[in-house]
Parts: sequence; C-alpha cells; structure tokens
Amino acid sequence: MNSTRVTTARLTALACDQHDAGAALALLDQSIALRHRRIALIRYLLAKRLGAPLEARHHAYVEKIAARLSTDALARIAGAARARLRT
Repeated sequence: MNSTRVTTARLTALACDQHDAGAALALLDQSIALRHRRIALIRYLLAKRLGAPLEARHHAYVEKIAARLSTDALARIAGAARARLRT
C-alpha cells in the first residue's frame, strides 16, 4: 500500500472511529486537492458533523458540487456520511 493510501486509511480511522474533527478536515482538504466530488461531499458532511473548523473555501467547493447533483443523489451522499459515524 502506498503512503497516500496509508495516510488516508489512518485519517479515516481517526475521523470515523474516534470522531477526530482534525482528521476529518484533513480528509476534506485532501479531497479538494484531488478534485474529488462525491467523496468530498461525504467528507465535508463528516467534518461538519464533528465540528471541524470549516472555512469559506470548503463551503464554496461543496456548494459548487452539490448544485450539480439531484436531490436523490444528495440524499444518498448524506446517508453515506451518516453511516461512516455509526461505527
């Protein structure tokens, strides 16, 4: 496994299992840098739910993506974000 995947796996475990807001924000920043769309929305919702200090650039990025998705797609993404915190 390459170092990026190892880092992502570690951050995901911290965010989802330990409810680490800093890790959730790092994942969101990673998604923005990689120009992810749906996973960025999931990570945004996760970071928001954990109380991460979101900035205007985070909000602007996901608003642009969300504007292009259907209501059903947004609902599925929100469900995926909730499911990550259930563990």
